[in-house]
Order: sequence, then structure tokens, then C-alpha cells
Amino acid sequence: MRLDKYLKIARIIKRRTVANEACDSGRVLVNGKAARASYDVKVGDVLEISFGSRPFKAQITQVKEYTKKEDAALLYKLID
Repeated sequence: MRLDKYLKIARIIKRRTVANEACDSGRVLVNGKAARASYDVKVGDVLEISFGSRPFKAQITQVKEYTKKEDAALLYKLID
């Protein structure tokens, strides 16, 4: 699954276009490297996203095409 689509499905970023722009501007890192929106995410990848002054770091635990709002948080695990 594409990185921008995963960020939307997992409800980390609300809109896919915003996720695409965040990837293009270099604010999204996968396994420590800047990733494009077309990057193919896999279970075990570590995402780092800079939201202003608050960094977000999570490990991908599942990749699903569709998910319910209640189950979206199960697709990743937060890392301190």
C-alpha cells in the first residue's frame, strides 16, 4: 500500500492530499530516510512524522485496505 494512502487509512493524517504534501516536503521519514508518497509500506516499518513542534513516531503493525474508525489505531504502535 502507498504511504500516503496508509497515513489516511490509519487516520494519522485526515486527508490523502495532505499526506501526499507532507511526504513531498520531506516531513515523513520511513526507517530514518525521507520517503515519497509512493513508497510501499510494510509491516515493521518505522514512521517518523514532524507535526510542527511535536514529533510522531510509530511502527506499522498491520496493513489493511479498509478499516473502521475504532480499529484504525490498531494499525500502528506508538514508539517513545
